[in-house]
Amino acid sequence: MRLIFMGTPDFAVPSLTALHDAGHDIAAVYTQPPRPAGRGKAVRRSPVHEAADALGLPVRTPERVKRDNAAHEAFAALNADAAIVAAYGLILPAAMLAAPRLGCLNIHASLLPRWRGASPIQSAILAGDARSGISIMQMDEGLDTGAVLAEAAVDLAPDETASTLHDRLAALGADLLTRTIAQPLHATPQPSEGVTYAERLTRDSGRIDWSRPAGEIERQIRGLTPWPGAFTLWNGMVLKIGAATLVSGSGEPGTLLDDTLTVACGTGALRLSRLQRPGRAMMDADAFLRGQVIPKGSRLG
Repeated sequence: MRLIFMGTPDFAVPSLTALHDAGHDIAAVYTQPPRPAGRGKAVRRSPVHEAADALGLPVRTPERVKRDNAAHEAFAALNADAAIVAAYGLILPAAMLAAPRLGCLNIHASLLPRWRGASPIQSAILAGDARSGISIMQMDEGLDTGAVLAEAAVDLAPDETASTLHDRLAALGADLLTRTIAQPLHATPQPSEGVTYAERLTRDSGRIDWSRPAGEIERQIRGLTPWPGAFTLWNGMVLKIGAATLVSGSGEPGTLLDDTLTVACGTGALRLSRLQRPGRAMMDADAFLRGQVIPKGSRLG
């Protein structure tokens, strides 16, 4: 097929590579423009941009497309059979959705209609879902409301993090996409029952409220690893929490119950097993405590 690929982050790279390896004609790759990133704010190209360059594919990086008629015409002029969209980051207007012969197909990281929206991977872990997966969806003008062409599910491990689930679903999405477009497309409308929405995450989404049950906080830690990261404050210092274990215990929420980083929650307790101080790497609790003592009775908040 003659395809347009539209994606930006690491999640989209396996699908781009799989389409190229399968022999499809990728007329153009659309991705977000290079932007400052990291501590030094050096301008960096997106992971998809880097992958497309390595494959020798033409890359387009428009700042916006929604109201740009010239961009719509340039997109339509590619005469694509379909556009494949994977976490592109820009909203496509009706003119672009309708331009390819088979429309635009989205690789979405949930089992629709559960977790429409911006953070489906994290939301599945935060909610304690037993399963997640990939949906290949025929895009329309709604927020992930299009008919579904194919789905594939995975079970979530007890220690699943957003990072591990991201990598599993990125690989699954590439496989499901190539199998789906290799045969005639049949779309099934999404059911009206079971719709949930995944909110856009911010850095403050990671702040731990110790008055919540320990199970919810443990899922928050896993669901927000690596970004934005769960964190708490101790004596004004930001402590990132990389992992924790559910344990028995009770006390005033946020209070350390011992000298080994067991923290009382609204219900139950958590033993912090990986932490990070400002300017340091994430480390195991034993190593952390060798350089920073947080005694029993201390309050986190």
